[in-house]
Amino acid sequence: MSTQTRHKTVAVDVGGVAVGGGAPIVVQSMTNTDTADVEGTARQVAALARAGSELVRITVDRPEAAAAVPRIKERLAQMNVSVPIVGDFHYNGHTLLTDYPACAEALDKYRINPGNVGFKNKRDPQFTQIVEMAIKYNKPVRIGVNWGSLDQELLTKLMDENSASAAPIGAREVTHEAMVQSALLSAARAEDIGLAKNRIILSAKVSAVQDLIAVYTELARRSDYALHLGLTEAGMGSKGIVASSAAMGVLLQQGIGDTVRVSLTPEPNGDRTLEVQVAQELLQTMGLRTFVPLVAACPGCGRTTSTTFQELASDIQGFIRTSMPAWKTRYPGVETLNVAVMGCIVNGPGESKHADIGISLPGTGETPTAPVFVDGKKVATLRGPTLTADFKQMVVDYIERRFGSGLGTGSRTAAE
Repeated sequence: MSTQTRHKTVAVDVGGVAVGGGAPIVVQSMTNTDTADVEGTARQVAALARAGSELVRITVDRPEAAAAVPRIKERLAQMNVSVPIVGDFHYNGHTLLTDYPACAEALDKYRINPGNVGFKNKRDPQFTQIVEMAIKYNKPVRIGVNWGSLDQELLTKLMDENSASAAPIGAREVTHEAMVQSALLSAARAEDIGLAKNRIILSAKVSAVQDLIAVYTELARRSDYALHLGLTEAGMGSKGIVASSAAMGVLLQQGIGDTVRVSLTPEPNGDRTLEVQVAQELLQTMGLRTFVPLVAACPGCGRTTSTTFQELASDIQGFIRTSMPAWKTRYPGVETLNVAVMGCIVNGPGESKHADIGISLPGTGETPTAPVFVDGKKVATLRGPTLTADFKQMVVDYIERRFGSGLGTGSRTAAE
């Protein structure tokens, strides 16, 4: 695990999940269902939770959605899913929380945006109304600034001050300052109203990597509130994954961030849980948390014209992720397992020896056999059409011996 120093923040309890205060960095996600659809939303929340999302946010945008929240919680209880639920409010949160007290009570956290909680003379009364509801029901609040809906009055004020300055800075830097000030001023106001510091989480989301790094670095320097990290509107596919990982990776390495969300645009009818998987892999590859066994796999080259190693790596990785819900309870510590699936003799044996269990498949022109290494020692050689099934069984047997009862079932293959 990484030994880098975490930025010191105040711990916040969100429905039994600790955020900040040195607690493990929390993975969260958000549904994209119509919240008024109780069954559809409950099923997606359950899928996200089972994939590893430790908090799940849902949209609460209209009366029908607010009325559905308690029923969603009831349906989740029937499904044995207890993940904390966060309500996402924009424009009318003060009204919905007041008119639907069962919703206000059922949610585990409120998320509000100071850029659209109210405008002009309505801003402070509506912000106050939401904070007072949070105090009444003892709920934490995320004050989430977003540069797509930044407080324009504050931004204009800072732009005017900058123009009159003897040494003006760029408009982008002024926008960064406006985001930081919006978050900190809103948090200070919430505390003035009576919301405790350990009930406040801040975020300041942008969609450009360098801007996110700049804003959060400054926010962390000037406060000790728990921080929610996320690159907003990150995009689809590899673009969204790379951008989110680059931005948050830099901040996490600096010890900044207490909870993360990877905001990926899903493919049409795509799997929403991908963003959970990416967040977990980001934290795990950085050595900040462990979620699932890691599979090191050969990238392939001209020496690996066979697709066997690709198919085996995919099969093993999918098998591990599918098996993890059951393995977590049966095999404590299994998430620390390292598996290697390599494609030729160049790095195959060496990489396999570094893994807990690894296989080195034959490259082009090599003898069609695959040595298997366990804890750095060669224990078997696999060959033939059952190679994939045999190695998978060896992985299962290794897990049973190391993390289970220790009795094992015995490998179906003989040691060489």
